[in-house]
Amino acid sequence: MKIRLEKPEDYRAVENLTREAFWNVYRPGCWEHFVLNRYRNNPDFIPELDFVMEEDGRLIGHVMFSKAELVMNDGSRKPSWTFGPISIHPDYKRKGYGLQLLQHALEEARKMGVGFLCMEGNIDFYKHAGFVFASRFKIHYHDFPKEEEVPFFLAQELIPGWLAAQGIGEATYCPPQGYFVANEDPEAFEAYDATFPKKERLRLPGQLDF
Repeated sequence: MKIRLEKPEDYRAVENLTREAFWNVYRPGCWEHFVLNRYRNNPDFIPELDFVMEEDGRLIGHVMFSKAELVMNDGSRKPSWTFGPISIHPDYKRKGYGLQLLQHALEEARKMGVGFLCMEGNIDFYKHAGFVFASRFKIHYHDFPKEEEVPFFLAQELIPGWLAAQGIGEATYCPPQGYFVANEDPEAFEAYDATFPKKERLRLPGQLDF
């Protein structure tokens, strides 16, 4: 198994991998591959934390990181970070590859000075990489009341004491705008997705309720 930085020649294969990994998981079809396609030219994208995983020369995993923001109670903004999509090919899921890829990426992020990460995900998986409910840090999710604990909103202080050093006692997390590109330009998304092999979009149990 090998983890390395993504190269331009990997782009299409990684986007197809991402599409395969997310298809019909959270919604009928998926749009994560379109986010990735558009995000590489986004100023919030962090190319130094854009990793692929290979097994026997085959691309089986990918993760990318992005800059984000925390909005303080007085309206001022502080830098933060997030990651995702993180993708593992369906043939390699539930074998520990995702955790290996994430742990490698988190260590590299820490070396770069990334102090605090927020993300949306399943605590049953991400707790193994050190994530907890973001409410533990008094960080709120932008779409929910401040007093509500959001079960999918997670966080990790990669550098101990980073929040206090930045003067952050309580704040609201704002996801990067680039993550919503499929909603903002649905026609462009449909045209892009049509360049991949046709797959059936299915409504399945366990998907998010939209």
